[in-house]
Amino acid sequence: MSPIKLVVIAILLYLGYRLFISNWRGKKDKGADDSATEIKDDGGVEDVLVEDPVCHKLVPKKQAIRLKLVETSEIVYFCSEECCNIFVNQEGEKG
Repeated sequence: MSPIKLVVIAILLYLGYRLFISNWRGKKDKGADDSATEIKDDGGVEDVLVEDPVCHKLVPKKQAIRLKLVETSEIVYFCSEECCNIFVNQEGEKG
């Protein structure tokens, strides 16, 4: 076998190894990634946007601050602690 063939075979083996390792690491790290929006296998988006009742910003549900209302058992989502506190103070003044 000529030295050129050996070099080409070595390069191809190295490239195959790199592709295998990068693909394996990508699958391994994919489970540990907690992103705000996760893609389902069917191509749909799992996370949804919810509206803050105080400032009316849209926030990903996984990142929003949740507050469960005692009277109605409804869950209200907020963009920040500040908006949550404003809402609680407004509800306290009403009731």
